[in-house]
Amino acid sequence: MISIQLRFRSLSTHLHHLSSLPTGPFSSFHISLSSLSQVVTKKSAQNANQENPVLLNYLINTLGFPKPKAVTISDRLSWVRSVEKPKLTVHFFKSVGFTDAQIQSAVGTVPQILLADVEKILKPKIQLLQELGITGSDLGRLLSTKAILLTRSLDKILKPSIEVLNEVLIKSTDNGDWFRVLLRCDWVIYGSPHLRLVPNISYLQSIGIVGSQLSSLLKRQPHLFVTHGSKLKKLVSELMDIGFSTDSRMLVHGLHTLSCMSQESISNKLLLIQSFGFSKSECMVMFMRAPCLFRGSEKKIRLGLEFFLETVKLQKSTLVQRPTLLMFSMKERVIPRYQVFQLITSKKLMKKDPKFYDMMCLTEHHFLEKYVSRFTENTEELLMAYKGHRLDLGEE
Repeated sequence: MISIQLRFRSLSTHLHHLSSLPTGPFSSFHISLSSLSQVVTKKSAQNANQENPVLLNYLINTLGFPKPKAVTISDRLSWVRSVEKPKLTVHFFKSVGFTDAQIQSAVGTVPQILLADVEKILKPKIQLLQELGITGSDLGRLLSTKAILLTRSLDKILKPSIEVLNEVLIKSTDNGDWFRVLLRCDWVIYGSPHLRLVPNISYLQSIGIVGSQLSSLLKRQPHLFVTHGSKLKKLVSELMDIGFSTDSRMLVHGLHTLSCMSQESISNKLLLIQSFGFSKSECMVMFMRAPCLFRGSEKKIRLGLEFFLETVKLQKSTLVQRPTLLMFSMKERVIPRYQVFQLITSKKLMKKDPKFYDMMCLTEHHFLEKYVSRFTENTEELLMAYKGHRLDLGEE
């Protein structure tokens, strides 16, 4: 106890000694530091107010930037004293089909592209995109918002990523596939393909999403291919918990739906369907049979349920087994075909009344052939019921 008291007294004496030291040198140091801080602050203010007139004027007068935005860009490129490179870049962009507005947008997003070497940096990357079928106005439209792609390494990032994705993206007569993929998610060719792209593709293939399904998923939800692996596996796990299996062709559609919708949105639609008397398990069956249904609006789902249950008088079990009926357009398909159905049944044109849900699933050509043109004496009336009602809806 005595030892602790002695240590405490020693410490107090030491602190008192420090407080009584002359303050001259420390005071002088404090003043010097304060003065230096003021000088730095003053210099920073001068630099902030010092505009880069050559580049600033070019951004305003040639590229049409408002002065505040032009000042921001010129501050970021404060070392530039010539607009020779920016002029070459702008000329090159115009030569490949960019509009003035698209150039302004690209530069506003990634100002440093103004200083890129046209021959060594920009041209090879533009040519790569053109080889993918992205040309003319599409090229300008893409890079006006995705100009960051022009900062990625050609040989280490862009080419390897495109090579990997080309094996997934099944070629079709539509040259717009690559444009749509990159417009939706440029991140698929932003980083090294070995970080997420290759592992995610391997995982998707391991759960049965291959070939045309994998290609379709890339076109519709490209961000899934570069999402964190654990997040992708969590989405699939949730689908498995619902009842999906890896041999189900609906798995890819379920993954698409879960990945593009919030849990709240899906829950609200499930509650809406339950409000019409469907059980939770029946709702789950409907989700597994037609995941795409849940990407529709609540209004569309409600209108469909009301029409099929209250007007057509379908059994709920029919909609559980055929939930795709709720996905058809009310204006273009459901109501016009119901008009024909009513006319056929009221006039007893068929020995056995047709099933309305069978009529719904036919293509228009087969529908007209089977339920309109075959009844020669009633063709005109049936056609009016079909097409006339559609015209009435259009006028409304």
